[in-house]
Amino acid sequence: MSEFTDNRVLVVGGSSGIGEAIAQAFVRQGAKVTIASRSEDKLKAAAQRIGQVNSVVLDTADNAAIEAFFAQHHPWDHIAISAAQTPFGLVKELSLSDAYSAMESKFWGAYRLARAAKISERGSLTFVSGFLSVRPGTAVLQGAINAALESLGRGLALELSPVRVNSVSPGIIETPLWDGMPSDTREQIFTATRKALPAKTLGQPEDIARAVLFLAGSQFTSGATLLVDGGGAIQA
Repeated sequence: MSEFTDNRVLVVGGSSGIGEAIAQAFVRQGAKVTIASRSEDKLKAAAQRIGQVNSVVLDTADNAAIEAFFAQHHPWDHIAISAAQTPFGLVKELSLSDAYSAMESKFWGAYRLARAAKISERGSLTFVSGFLSVRPGTAVLQGAINAALESLGRGLALELSPVRVNSVSPGIIETPLWDGMPSDTREQIFTATRKALPAKTLGQPEDIARAVLFLAGSQFTSGATLLVDGGGAIQA
C-alpha cells in the first residue's frame, strides 16, 4: 500500500504533458485523482490514456468558477498546478498584450487557485515553475513569471502552514508543447541541449512527476524549489 492510497489529488493542467504525467504517477500510487483543464476534449482524451481518473473543465482565469469548484468539494490532500503556456521573446519584441496574458495565465491563475483551494492540514500544494527563474538569459518574461511563482510558493508555505507549499522547477522537457515547432528546428534545439547539459539528456514529464510525488510525500519539506533541469541552471 502506498502513502498516497485513497488520497484525494487535484492536478490542474492535467490533460497533457507534465500535468498528465503527474496525474498518472499519483494514480499508480493508488490516489483518487481529478484532472482539470480548460479543454473538455483534451480532458476526455487524457482520462482515456490515464484511466481511473476524474476530470473537470476549469478555467484558471475565471475566479468565480474556481471558487465555486472548491466550494463544492471536500478538502484535497494534494494539489499540483502545472498549467499555462508562456511565449518566448525579447522584451522589445514581445507585445505587451502577450506579456500580460502570460503573467495572467501562469502566475495569476496559480494565485487564484491557491487563494480558493481547500487542502487538508497535512496536505500539500505544488507549483510547476521553470529553471529560467534562476537562469533567464534573454527569456526575460518566462524567467520573471517563474521567479514570481516560486516566490509565491515560499510565501504561501508560511501563510498556509501546516499545509506544505513547494515548487518544482523543470528544465527543457520533451512534451507536446514542442510539437508546434518545425521538426528540424526542434531537433536542433534538443541536440544542442543534450550536448550542453551536464546530465547529457533531455528531461521527460515523468522526471517532473517523480519530483512532485517526492514533495507531496515529504512531511519535512516546505517553501522549497526543487530544480529538475539536468544541471541547466549551472551549465557553463
